[in-house]
Amino acid sequence: MALKNLSTLFCPPLPPLNHHHLSNINPKSLKICRRRITITCKSSESEAPVSDTQLLGSRADPEGTGAAAPTPGERFLERQQAHEAAKLVMREMKKSKKKKKEKVLKVITAVACCYGCGAPLQTAEVDAPGYVDPDTYELKKRHHQLRTVLCGRCRLLSHGHMITAVGGNGGYAGGKQFVSADELREKLSHLRHEKALIVKLIDVVDFNGSFLSRVRDLTGANPIILVVTKVDLLPKGTDLNCVGDWVVETITKKKLNVLSVHLTSSKSLVGIAGVVSEIQKEKKGRDVYILGSANVGKSAFINALLKTMAQRDPVAAAAQKYKPIQSAVPGTTLGPIQIDAFLGGGKLYDTPGVHLHHRQAAVVNSKDLPALAPQSRLRGQSFPVAPGNGSSNGLNGFSVFWGGLVRIDVLKVLPETRLTFYGPKALQIHVVSTDKADEFYQKELGVLLTPPTGKERVDDWRGLETMHQLQINFEDAKRPASDVAISGLGWIAVEPVGRSLATADSDVEETAKELHFVVHVPRPVEIFVRPPMPVGKAGAEWYQYRELTEKEEEIRPKWYF
Repeated sequence: MALKNLSTLFCPPLPPLNHHHLSNINPKSLKICRRRITITCKSSESEAPVSDTQLLGSRADPEGTGAAAPTPGERFLERQQAHEAAKLVMREMKKSKKKKKEKVLKVITAVACCYGCGAPLQTAEVDAPGYVDPDTYELKKRHHQLRTVLCGRCRLLSHGHMITAVGGNGGYAGGKQFVSADELREKLSHLRHEKALIVKLIDVVDFNGSFLSRVRDLTGANPIILVVTKVDLLPKGTDLNCVGDWVVETITKKKLNVLSVHLTSSKSLVGIAGVVSEIQKEKKGRDVYILGSANVGKSAFINALLKTMAQRDPVAAAAQKYKPIQSAVPGTTLGPIQIDAFLGGGKLYDTPGVHLHHRQAAVVNSKDLPALAPQSRLRGQSFPVAPGNGSSNGLNGFSVFWGGLVRIDVLKVLPETRLTFYGPKALQIHVVSTDKADEFYQKELGVLLTPPTGKERVDDWRGLETMHQLQINFEDAKRPASDVAISGLGWIAVEPVGRSLATADSDVEETAKELHFVVHVPRPVEIFVRPPMPVGKAGAEWYQYRELTEKEEEIRPKWYF
């Protein structure tokens, strides 16, 4: 038999291989027959060409040389196949880890929850959140409509009942306490591990109390859009250009990096369109979480957001049918509420409010909570009202009561100094002599000084246990020296010389530019001394814009209204 025929017999022609076939070949079982090829190598020692007789008679050398040794092409092929196999294994491992992580994070969405408050639906405890009549539950479950169920507590809240479900409200019952504030905060802990867009809400009336200074502990490095709500409650004539600049200055001092700042009103829909545009710009396929302190207006903001988006997005229009419940009770939302609001993917989540122990809502009985929420535009109440009203020494030696929640003792101020209170109208203001203040408080608590209201709530009231001594310095007597903000209530503007109280013989330059007060509040409530917020027509006159450097202009977030 000729050598040519023998080589054809032992080395039959192989079919052409493509990339797809190579990825499925096992290199251990791969056997490639060699044809007679003359190979020239650039080495120090030249080798003679391999003949047909040598090829047939040769056998594999145990050290990997000879005719059966792997060629450079085989080695390259094996390396490529091993590399592709390793990539495939790593890809599968990443997929399995991702699936495990999603199972841990999304486990709460697998449970049917009330669309009004986010509490898991249950049929065991009638007084607990998420309770549904067993017959209704079975019917909705049979028809796969559990996502359209509203629990009994939400039905009562929608009719104006004040039912708390979060523990820690100063120890007062006000409804059965089922969920602690720490448990609600724990439900937000997964945010720092997800890729999400955060929309953080701040109440403009309680700016410092609702700020959430440690918000990065919850959100991680996720981008934040800052939304200031309830700007329609600011006094008439307020220049929102000044307020917007004041907000940006404040958050810059607090070193919170945000994408943008928006002044909005969920009631009048002012500024909501700008937030929608910013969300669509920055969302990039991620889920959007609405985050804020309790009772800051998250559910009302989401309803306004859906109403604005529904004009162009049919998905948001459909989501309006099952929207979160709004209520004055802190802790209305008890779990994350998933809302299909975006046509291009991604979910919108209403989250439980972060309960802060230092706000007035944490110590007031649940039935008195509506008194803390302003329902109409704020109108500052100033004391003294006019010159000559009271002693010639001004407010020195007097105490001012703001309902039963705040007492301010005026120790040393100018005769023309004026205090202006911005907060809910339900809290009446009374001025008495400091030496009679204790007696007046004990006698009128629950009568003139409310909240608390009613004998039972007065008996449970712990009183104004905390005293804060304040020394406020000022440079320009023609503008407010500062604001004293009461967490969860409002603020008090301190004017060294009131506009209507200034006289021709007033000489501020010769006096010490210091004002001394003592502020009494309940034990957990905090107060903040801050730069004055420019509100009302007078605010635009005295507010001064700070000159910025080029670097500050680049870093400073933009605000929109």
